[in-house]
Amino acid sequence: MTTTVRLPLVNRDRLLQSIEDLSNIGRLPQGGVRRIAYSPEDCQARHWIHGQMRDSGMDVRIDTAGNIIGRYPGQQDDLPVLATGSHIDTVPSGGRYDGAFGVLAGIEVVRSLHDQGHRLHHPIEVMVFTDEEGSMIGSKGISGRVFPDPEYYRRPNGEAIQTCLARIGGNWDYIKQAQRQPDEIAAFIELHVEQGPILESMEKQIGVVEGVVGQHRYQITVLGQENHAGTTPMYMRCDALVAAAKVVLAVNEIATMPGQQVATVGQMQVYPNAANVVPGKVEMSLDIRDLSNLHIDRLLAQLHLHIQEIAIATNTKISFERRLRNEPALAETHLQDMIAQVSEGLNLSYTYLPSRASHDAQELANVTDMGMIFVPSESGLSHSELEYTSPDECVQGANVLLHTLIRCDRHYLNPDRATS
Repeated sequence: MTTTVRLPLVNRDRLLQSIEDLSNIGRLPQGGVRRIAYSPEDCQARHWIHGQMRDSGMDVRIDTAGNIIGRYPGQQDDLPVLATGSHIDTVPSGGRYDGAFGVLAGIEVVRSLHDQGHRLHHPIEVMVFTDEEGSMIGSKGISGRVFPDPEYYRRPNGEAIQTCLARIGGNWDYIKQAQRQPDEIAAFIELHVEQGPILESMEKQIGVVEGVVGQHRYQITVLGQENHAGTTPMYMRCDALVAAAKVVLAVNEIATMPGQQVATVGQMQVYPNAANVVPGKVEMSLDIRDLSNLHIDRLLAQLHLHIQEIAIATNTKISFERRLRNEPALAETHLQDMIAQVSEGLNLSYTYLPSRASHDAQELANVTDMGMIFVPSESGLSHSELEYTSPDECVQGANVLLHTLIRCDRHYLNPDRATS
């Protein structure tokens, strides 16, 4: 007689209700959500999450970086943890899925296991990271990469980070204690909405994330010569804005070369910004992202050649100043394989793709093996009140997370780390 093994699944109705319930905290009139980190709405949501974790059978603590960590014991509770999670803070006019979905799906995975009286060999931790939308101080605390100067983390409203962390149960003076060691966490899997259009355009249900792209950001300054717009002949002008426009086109040219890179000029200030004055100075941003630092460096080298030619042709001076450099964080190949195999086992279509947005997972990759699962975002919208991921897609993603953690449990018990 053949015994059919029934795959465990998350509770659909309970997961969807939890998404609805959390979205009511900080709800905006048009249906979006505003839960700025450390705000009263964020604190209320954190309190609610704390209760959900306890009700799911987890022990809950808050570390010195303000991260909420729920722990579900394992059969061998001294093994390194299998971790998942994301964030619940939002941008000023955000939606209900970005970040929050990954947290609620992690809690639902644990709750489903708890309902069935089932424990993995490894303990599971669900992590809610502090201020992902701003400083990422929570995940940086866990990776040990917090910048030591508290002024770096002063809030836009002037509040000191010491005050903010104290409000949510953290402690700046002991923030180094939030750091986790590689032998404490076997793997970290983050489930997130894609925040882009790729899965929807390809009609795929699951995204197997290859890694979080590196992000390099620069300020480009173009210096020309202010002069009267009516009396200065065209051939005598050193127009900084004309040169800047050519730089924008050069950025677009390298961004559309073969590859997965993206590059954007998103900010521009023109001086003196008067209708009757030839612009003498332009400051502009450059944001360039790719999974390979080497590829980014090659693209930047090509851009520098273009810019030298532009400066000569326009009789201007053009300089670069680095403002940000985030390293790429590659997902472990064996975790990508597991996510793909789980998707196949659940009869879900999938594709491989990079994450071009920053996530807490990129910080956890400095500590442990990292993997990410994406579900579609309708029309690619995110950081918007209109962001939407369907109920079916939410449930599918949560089930992929559940079964990926089950496979991880077997994998990290096996000395040869076979993915089967």
